[in-house]
Amino acid sequence: MPGTSLVGAQRDGTGPPARALRPAPEPEPGALSRLAATVERLRGELAHAHADAAGRSLIEMAVGVLIERLRCSPTAASAQLTALADQARVPVLEFAADLVNQVSADRISAAAQAFVSTSRTDRPDPALLRLRGAEAHALTAADTESAARAMLDHALRPLGAVAVAVWGAHPDQSLSLEGSAGFGEAEALRWRHVPPGVVTPARRALDERSAVGYRTLAEAAVPTIGQHEFSGGRLAVPAGIGGRLIGVLEICWAGPLPTQTQSLQRQFEALAELCAVTLETWGDRDPVTGGADTALDGLRRLADGILDPCLVLALAPGSGEVPLEFVIRHANPDFVDFAGRHTSAVVGARLLEAYPLAAEAGGLAEKVEHVFATGEPFRTRTMRLAALVDGVPLHAEAQVSISRHGSHLLVIWRLEDGTSRVARLLHHAQRLGRIGGFEENLRTRQIAWSEALFELHGLPPTAQPIALDQLADHAHPDDRDAIGRFLRTLLHHQRPASGAFRLQRPDGVARHIRIVAEPVHDSQQRLALIRGAYQDVSAQYWTEVALAATRDQLAQSEQQAAERSRLALQLQHAIMPPASGPLRLHDLQVAVRYRPAEKDHLVGGDWYDALALPTGEVLLCVGDVAGHGVEAATGMVALRNALRGLAATGAGPAQLLSWLNSVTHHLTDNVTATAVCGLYTPGTRRLRWARAGHLPPVLLRMGRAEALPQLGGLLLGVLDQAEYEEHEVQLEAGDTLVMFTDGLIERRDESLQASMAGLLALTEKAGTDSASDRSDLEARLDHLLRYSAADTDDDTCLVGVSVCEAPAAPDAARS
Repeated sequence: MPGTSLVGAQRDGTGPPARALRPAPEPEPGALSRLAATVERLRGELAHAHADAAGRSLIEMAVGVLIERLRCSPTAASAQLTALADQARVPVLEFAADLVNQVSADRISAAAQAFVSTSRTDRPDPALLRLRGAEAHALTAADTESAARAMLDHALRPLGAVAVAVWGAHPDQSLSLEGSAGFGEAEALRWRHVPPGVVTPARRALDERSAVGYRTLAEAAVPTIGQHEFSGGRLAVPAGIGGRLIGVLEICWAGPLPTQTQSLQRQFEALAELCAVTLETWGDRDPVTGGADTALDGLRRLADGILDPCLVLALAPGSGEVPLEFVIRHANPDFVDFAGRHTSAVVGARLLEAYPLAAEAGGLAEKVEHVFATGEPFRTRTMRLAALVDGVPLHAEAQVSISRHGSHLLVIWRLEDGTSRVARLLHHAQRLGRIGGFEENLRTRQIAWSEALFELHGLPPTAQPIALDQLADHAHPDDRDAIGRFLRTLLHHQRPASGAFRLQRPDGVARHIRIVAEPVHDSQQRLALIRGAYQDVSAQYWTEVALAATRDQLAQSEQQAAERSRLALQLQHAIMPPASGPLRLHDLQVAVRYRPAEKDHLVGGDWYDALALPTGEVLLCVGDVAGHGVEAATGMVALRNALRGLAATGAGPAQLLSWLNSVTHHLTDNVTATAVCGLYTPGTRRLRWARAGHLPPVLLRMGRAEALPQLGGLLLGVLDQAEYEEHEVQLEAGDTLVMFTDGLIERRDESLQASMAGLLALTEKAGTDSASDRSDLEARLDHLLRYSAADTDDDTCLVGVSVCEAPAAPDAARS
């Protein structure tokens, strides 16, 4: 989350200690009814008490107005108010509301004017009472937190709101949470500071200078406080005084945002104005006296002019006993937390919250307390500073100076291991390792390079850095495929990646470069940045070249491996040549697609067959021999030919797989394989099938795809004898059966069940490519291959079988 603060302002949770209560006996039905009636009566009395309290506040305001206007005593003013109300023949509370509205002429008066003018009853206007009650409690609150609580309890809960946040706006476009109510303490702590550039409802309201509402936060998908707890309606209203926007009032509902009538808008604007008054009142209050802290303003300006990290401390509210507690009121622009935290995580927190290890004997807290008590300044050339971040203690040595200025303390420290020293060490490390770092923003297209990278690429420091998508233009032509794989892993699969290529510099020098990079995601888990490093490994490369004998032996081994891969590929193509078009076997149309592995040395053992048998049935099968290379290809040939011969016996699919298992087990190379075998009867359109450790076929009927049952069946070749289950499916005209190998769906980051569900959805979406002359079946198979989510680089074999309306003469047996 952007702007996460590790240290937050402490919120008092004081209250009476919890007492152990004995469980009350379960009441009888009659007693339960009386208990419910009592609870309802007490609830009504409580609501009436709240209304009376708000009414008393309004009457007290009116009495104050008469005291000022008539120059009389409070008793005379109260009597005069009652007499005037009797003369006007209206209730005292309503007359007090009219009087306050006429005198104040503020937004609260405008919001309640319509109600007052149209309602002349013996009951006061509820909206007016709510707003005036919220105003009275907010202006007498001890801080913005209490003011937010008063606005929620007295004005917003009756309107259905469940939480409220008061944001303070700063010149650097950042926001700070000045007060909130209805949210958990941990949530308020996480959202204490919102850095510039984060689009929140409050930020939008400030940018547009008008109220911004969302029907539901879930539909809007914008980050803000309480987004996981309350996903209902949100309304952000800018708060300002004298044309100057200083904050935002954000209101949260559990359900959808209520319809924004004119009266509701006026009430929200009145509350926003009250927030502005509260922010301006409590923005620079002294924590002890509660008055405007002019001394703090002067000390802030002094601290901002100091070039060393500097903190301004003040005595914490309620701290009157030893040991004293201090609050960090300000940090100057040069302040750098040695624990690496943002300034917002420190400012506003108590000293021992931000730096709990400062409480050690002779530590910073003890020295601060001594300076505050005696007024004697403190200076030392060596002090051990410590902080606790995520349970890990971090330490630093610093020169520390502490001085008292009235009721505040100025703490200055100069870290011994400053940033300049770290920068020098990093520079030398990059120079010795010939390493340069980079960061590329994929949204703004801004690229940041370290100085070492310009030298590594043979470019002047003023040159434009090279973007990742332009890297292939500066590399050797033979290395463009390697760069393509590197970028695919990094940008498409969004995983850390590394690679090596030959860089062709503008000065004609070729360098061997190793590149490593990682993706960086934003708060919405979208790819935002690419961060990485280049390293010149030319020296290592030429060292390897110098080992001639070893390199020759390696080259020979690589040549042998390439010959074996080429032989396996030729063998595979000889047995399974690419089909020129779909086959027609009786009333079936059969199409095949085969996608080899991305790397030549990974030639696999995927195989398929579609054959019209002498019995009149059609043999349909798909298999996958474990492993890659010549062994897998020869195993594939043996199993495919064996199954063709066994199928001529007229046996069923389960028996064929049982025999094929024995053949596989007795092969000399310890071959194991998976397979699906089916026999289709054209006259009845009946399909009998069995599986040996293979994924079941997918049946597409009337636009709905489902996998056939998971029949029992062991891998081929594991045991000498094995039995297999057989299942029968009645096919219909228009059905499409898809048989495939696992290379179509396997993913490294998903379970097999999730991948299978994705294939079913993709099969239902696959349609005909009207822009080509291919059949519907071929277009469907091409769609499955093109949009497959597999990422294991394995072979893929795909067989599609479509049941036609009328049978036709079968094609010559081929696959």
